[in-house]
Amino acid sequence: MAELATIARPYAEALFKAAGQDLAATATWLDELAAIASNVQLQQFADNPGVTSAQSFEVITGVAKTALPESAKNFLRVVIENGRLSVLPEIALQFRALKNAKTGSSDATVFSAFALDAPALAELAVTLEKRFGRKLNLTVEIEPALIGGVRVVAGDEVFDTSVKARLEQMKVALMA
Repeated sequence: MAELATIARPYAEALFKAAGQDLAATATWLDELAAIASNVQLQQFADNPGVTSAQSFEVITGVAKTALPESAKNFLRVVIENGRLSVLPEIALQFRALKNAKTGSSDATVFSAFALDAPALAELAVTLEKRFGRKLNLTVEIEPALIGGVRVVAGDEVFDTSVKARLEQMKVALMA
């Protein structure tokens, strides 16, 4: 079977062209559909030969938390009818990469020992954008093992100011 990236590329590119100036809203609903499509039970349901495309569509749209625009529904119908529901998460990744390339931004994950409130995250975003030299789309994940501080991963770049990293640096320095 062809690689998922190869299968997903035409869908992501077509959706990117169709989105036009509405990239942010398209990315939002596409991410939600990708999260739903990545559910193993849903994939088993959709792969069942006794289940029609319309039934799969109804289940997915019924699970979606937000009201999907007509363009999202049409895109979802095409993906389901072509048997590409399992590729939807990869389509979302490639779409986000195209969107980021156009807007000159990057996705970054902030790993924090504690939850960050909105003002702290906004202040951190300003600092990180200066550090990385580009606009960042931040997502936060809680990782208690860090003890304190944050670790930021943006593509292949890592910025680690966590207590855990500092303790490791001290350990290496003391052992040298």
